Formats: sequence, C-alpha cells, structure tokens
Amino acid sequence: MTKTKILIIEDDAEISRLTAMYLEAEGFDTRIIDDGLAAQTAIKNYVPDLVILDLMLPGLSGIEICKQSRAFYCGPILILTACDDDVSEVSLLKLGADDFLTKPLKPHVLVARIEALMRRVTPTEVKQEKSKHSRLTIDLDRQTVTFDGAVLSLTGAEFEMLVLLNNSMGTPVSREDCCQALRGLEHDFNDRSIDMRISGLRKKIHDDQMPYKIITTVRNKGYMLLNG
Repeated sequence: MTKTKILIIEDDAEISRLTAMYLEAEGFDTRIIDDGLAAQTAIKNYVPDLVILDLMLPGLSGIEICKQSRAFYCGPILILTACDDDVSEVSLLKLGADDFLTKPLKPHVLVARIEALMRRVTPTEVKQEKSKHSRLTIDLDRQTVTFDGAVLSLTGAEFEMLVLLNNSMGTPVSREDCCQALRGLEHDFNDRSIDMRISGLRKKIHDDQMPYKIITTVRNKGYMLLNG
C-alpha cells in the first residue's frame, strides 16, 4: 500500500523533527521544508497528499504560501498557528486552508485531523455519487467541479461540502451533519467554519446575493442544494 505523503513546512527544527518522527511511526511518508521561499517548489516536486503549514516562516509567510499554492494544489492544507497569532479561523478558511491546529501540538489530535482530512479526499469514500444538479458536473475521481461548463477552483473542504449537499439535494443538511462529515469527528463543531465554506461556495457559483437560488438556508435546519 502506498504511504500517504505529508509535506511539513515548519522552521522550528525540533517541532518539525518530532512531528515527522511521530507521523512516520504512524505509517506516513514525510518531508520537511524550513524556508517559506522553497515551499511552492517543494509542493510541486514532492506532490504531497497533505500539507502541514506553519504560519510564521522565513522568506514567505504561511498565509502567502496558502494563497499562492491554491493556484495549483488541491490537496488538504492543515495550518499550524501559535495561540497568540492574530489570524482568525475565518481568515484561514478564506485563504484556502482546510483545517488548523494550535501549538503545542498533541500528536494524537494531529493524526486524527490528518485522517479526517484524508477521508474527505479519498475517491473510494464517495465513488458512488454523480452530480444530481443540472448545472453542476462533479468528477469524484479527479476531485473537480464544473458549473455551467466552467471549472471551479475549490478547496478540499468546499469540494466535500458540495458533494454532501449534492448527495442530499432537495433535503436540508444540518450544520452538525456538515461538521461530522467534513472533519470525521463528532465533537468540536464550529458553525462559523461551515458558514464560511458555504459562503465560499456561493461566491464561486455566483449565488452570493439573497435570495439564494442554488444553495439556500433553511431556517433551523441547515443548508440545501436546489436544482435551479
């Protein structure tokens, strides 16, 4: 079985060493980059299944790496932040991150988040679905979406959110169901995270003005995809 490849972009040598050591003991293949300027080249050459990205890096910040890499990298990006970093979860989601953890890292939590993110992007998990929406084409093998014939640039979280809504088209999906499906965890719900992903999807399918015609909000029930 091919190992999941994880690129660790972190300039703290001790944190990156311990993180890589723990992940390799759990069966992952890892590579470490400690310079922000080398990050994009490393992503292109190593082609990781997942990126662990520190916000504070020499050369180029994690924020800029996240923004720029989304032009060519569709895999999950897990951000590492210090407790005093003045960057909100909303900002990270807008930049293209799929999840984040605060330092100091708890190894078992890190592995749980990685496994949850990888479940989202494993084609076999959602292989059976085809798009039910007349204006959407969802390619589950390639993890791509077209809307009215144009390819959408979605984060991994936005893609899986859209698949979830598509699977239940015409039926409201609760925020709790969204949190559980996206994170693979039954705890740590965050309504704001779900709302931001919905907001991102609406903008990309030009449905960000009320009344919403494609992804509607159903009061006290959640979100629903309409075939309109």
